[in-house]
Amino acid sequence: MSYRRVLLKVSGEALAGSARHGIDSAALTHICGEIKKACGKKTQLAIVIGGGNIWRGAQDRGSAIDRVTADYMGMLATIINALALQDSLESMGVPTRVQTAIEIPKLSEPYIRRKAIRHFEKGRVVIFAAGTGNPYFSTDTAAALRAVEIEADVVMKATKVDGVYDSDPVKNASAKRFTRLTFMDAIKKRLKVMDTTALTLCMENRMPILVFNLNTPGNIKKAVEGQKVGTIIEE
Repeated sequence: MSYRRVLLKVSGEALAGSARHGIDSAALTHICGEIKKACGKKTQLAIVIGGGNIWRGAQDRGSAIDRVTADYMGMLATIINALALQDSLESMGVPTRVQTAIEIPKLSEPYIRRKAIRHFEKGRVVIFAAGTGNPYFSTDTAAALRAVEIEADVVMKATKVDGVYDSDPVKNASAKRFTRLTFMDAIKKRLKVMDTTALTLCMENRMPILVFNLNTPGNIKKAVEGQKVGTIIEE
């Protein structure tokens, strides 16, 4: 059974591709091509994009930049990524709107829940940028919040691995992959799926989270169609 409305969380690092910084054209094209495959008449799609390929506030600020300022800089980085996604998707014929939690009227719409839902009804992909608009909250938390607000059926977190493991599969070849987890399991075991605020928000609002590999061709489409990919986290 396919999902009716989906919130897709994509990390900023995914846009950097094999590079460590910035936006790689090939990676951007690949991701947007995968998103296009998932777009259909039965599914309404929203995206929350991170900004780590441009600026990671907690890591990059050093001692010269205040935490709050650094977080706002990170929000601006997500807007840059959102505009890149929008242009690439629209070049592929996918109608797209960007809504930001920080108002930049010359570049995007402000986040307005009812307007976002209207865009979905008209078949447009909506990209939510600038996180929650507040410092001290991650884009994972923004994804959870927006998903609850728009009454999505699921949060889909696209990552570099094919689900949630009990340890880092890159460092530990014998790491065990879970096919299903409860929210409390993910929180108690500190599995680093999302930050605790995001997990708690999803748990309290019964919002399932699906974690899967973004780099596997067709995975977004399979996930949206309800096929078994990755790890599902629910009650």
